[in-house]
Amino acid sequence: MSALLQAENLSVDIPVPGGVLHAVRRVNFNVNQGETLCLVGESGCGKSLTALAIMDLLPHKARRSAQKLSLAETDLLALRYRQMADIRGNQMSMIFQDPMTSLNPAYTIGDQLMEIFLRHRKSSRAQARDRAVFLLEKVGITAAGSRLKQYPHQLSGGLRQRVMIAMGLMCEPALILADEPTTALDVTIQGQILHLLADLQREFQMGMILITHDLGVVARVADRVAVMYAGQIVETGDVHRIFESPLHPYTQGLLACVPVPGKIGRNKHLHSIPGIVPAPIGDLVGCSFRNRCSHTMDICASDDQRLKAPALARGYRCVLDPEVCRRNGQMVAA
Repeated sequence: MSALLQAENLSVDIPVPGGVLHAVRRVNFNVNQGETLCLVGESGCGKSLTALAIMDLLPHKARRSAQKLSLAETDLLALRYRQMADIRGNQMSMIFQDPMTSLNPAYTIGDQLMEIFLRHRKSSRAQARDRAVFLLEKVGITAAGSRLKQYPHQLSGGLRQRVMIAMGLMCEPALILADEPTTALDVTIQGQILHLLADLQREFQMGMILITHDLGVVARVADRVAVMYAGQIVETGDVHRIFESPLHPYTQGLLACVPVPGKIGRNKHLHSIPGIVPAPIGDLVGCSFRNRCSHTMDICASDDQRLKAPALARGYRCVLDPEVCRRNGQMVAA
């Protein structure tokens, strides 16, 4: 089966006073119809910029390059601005992290929902309104017809996020990119939004890229995982294999930071990864994680590691032998 979305050697470079910031560095992944790919990593690892690069919504000075970037049969790299505008919101949509800053405070919810349908479907306003009401009800908003006259500030955070999901579904896109859609919500609403996204994805058979730093979310909704660090994908694979046997030291460190009930004693500190994500400015050689890794060797500073594939549909970017990585991962899981 051919992939819905294919990205090969996708990079994002941003000129800065100190040189060039390599925000995303030659990442490779694909998403199939009805599949959820989770991009995981700390803040500053390039997850959101990867999604913005796919949508062609990067900052003005940022430069996108790729060997291949396609949605179904469409070459996204060959599209001009107006052609790409016909794709966004229609064949693929993005759910942004903060709905309060993504929704326009000067327009009603109904105007913002209907604008997308009117732009891409050339329908009447009555048809667009019916579609908006249908999707607001679908995402669990009661009295949907009256909500169309309200402004974003009149809705709670959870309702605004549901409006953003409805907006993304107005034209039944094949691909949804969700950039940490539950970060600003309380735990109860987070669970509701995640269940809602999963149900809608199954119903509409959409592909989805979910960006998050919450490994609990990943375990609940992902089919496959791509772990990002300093603009690179350092490990990728099936969600069950990633959690059962993480291969890259960074993935092992992330999983070790997850509190496990009954295993963290009183007055015991939670595990943390020392240091911070480095700024990928200028020429980058070797493993970006070596300054925070407990397994660092001389070769880590000189060798440009590529994704190794010890098993089918599994890869990791490290000089360590797969068996050593598995043992380390099992120690972390224990």
